[in-house]
Amino acid sequence: MSLPPALVQRAREFRGEPAPVRPAATVVLLRPEGGKFQLYVVKRAATMVFGGLYAFPGGGVDPSDRPETIRHDWADRLGVPDEQARAVVGAAARELFEEAGVLLAGPVGELDRTVSDGTLTGVVSHGVVGDVSADDWEADRAAVAARELTMTELLARRGLRLRDDLLLPWARWITPEFEPRRFDTWFFVALLPDGQTARDVSGESEAVSWIDPSAADGLAMLPPTRSTVDSLSAYRRIEEVVAAATRRDAATPVMPRVEITPEGGAVLHLP
Repeated sequence: MSLPPALVQRAREFRGEPAPVRPAATVVLLRPEGGKFQLYVVKRAATMVFGGLYAFPGGGVDPSDRPETIRHDWADRLGVPDEQARAVVGAAARELFEEAGVLLAGPVGELDRTVSDGTLTGVVSHGVVGDVSADDWEADRAAVAARELTMTELLARRGLRLRDDLLLPWARWITPEFEPRRFDTWFFVALLPDGQTARDVSGESEAVSWIDPSAADGLAMLPPTRSTVDSLSAYRRIEEVVAAATRRDAATPVMPRVEITPEGGAVLHLP
């Protein structure tokens, strides 16, 4: 796996103690396409850290990310205490709404099927809020992004609840020790709800697109993103991804290590 030159340089020059890690969440949004599925990817703006690289919507956990989620097993699924697990799930839903304009929510009180049985019947439409691109929704999204409104407040005001059953834990990665900003990041897979459209609303990207996993080979990505795309390439349909997510280990973290060779090159080691 090729590494960005800037990353190799930081690994070569690193000295001292590693920075502390901050919990974060990333969401791989999926939609069906011609019997297969596509991934929603963003190309980071050149002014951003890792500018020009392709990634998924996501970011660090915020103090306001404390939702009352539906499931009670998130701590076991994510490998952290309950309060932190709920915060990670809340961050995943919030970041997806902030960066892609997609809201995983449904009316309070409805009994909806979950995706835990590996099926999609009734999941993507029943019990999920529809189009959230109208002006009033956009104002709420901007307020959430500006930390003027929490997701909990937004959902309560609109009589909605977080559809955390549409978030499927996939993997967990910790930033290598040589990076100045380090994250303990959980990767989730999510299904694009009916009636909603992912769009570039964050201002942090220069391009967004839906791609087949097999079409991502030529795109510049960091190792966690590349590894996630490669792992999804093993499946043909969304139903297969949903079923696979129930068997994935998203509690055990992966921390890649970069070894600098005598010739000045770099070798990536994964546990």
